Amino acid sequence: MKTVFTRAVIGAGATAALLLAGSGVAAAHVTVAAPGATQGGYTVLTFRVPTESDTAGTTALTVQLPDLRSARTEPLPGWTATVEKDPQSQLAKSVTWTADPGIEVGPGQFQQFVLSAGPLPDLEEVTFPAVQTYSDGEVVAWDQIADGDEEPEKPAPSLTLAASGGDAHGDSGSPTTETETSTATGDTTDSTARWLGGIGLVLGALGAALGLGAVIRGRRA
Repeated sequence: MKTVFTRAVIGAGATAALLLAGSGVAAAHVTVAAPGATQGGYTVLTFRVPTESDTAGTTALTVQLPDLRSARTEPLPGWTATVEKDPQSQLAKSVTWTADPGIEVGPGQFQQFVLSAGPLPDLEEVTFPAVQTYSDGEVVAWDQIADGDEEPEKPAPSLTLAASGGDAHGDSGSPTTETETSTATGDTTDSTARWLGGIGLVLGALGAALGLGAVIRGRRA
């Protein structure tokens, strides 16, 4: 019985080790996530940056942007974010996060950098080439594009976009607003209240008349 149990534990441990090793390789890449992102829409991009070095920490990250009309960074304590725009079109071309002195993403750690951006390109997949800088001066470019099913050594962060199901643009759309909807609902409610109030008055008057008639008949009797 003990032998069977021991074998089961060893087998489970080996399987877990393989799974962790596989996930560790994938997790070592700089990645981007934006659940529900659509073509032509606005979204929140989250760049996940792990530190691969065993002796140095991550001190800066630069991400290339596909000429976005809007790119707004989320405040991150200890880091300064700068969005570079084209002088003429004013479209966002890149964003750089730089660690303050004494701040870094140490070995064995990772950091998430968040960006509200849009509208996204009308493409099935969009890439965000990135450059990661370490405290010892090493610079790693994550800009390789996958060719076929084989993943490159330093793949660029990529995002698959869903087809737009309608108006995905954040600053345009139907002229109907929440205020107008509320007003229309309020008008309907007000009209209903007036009808109910009128019916109540009629019933009240009828009840008063019936009561008065009963009193008069009682006195005559």
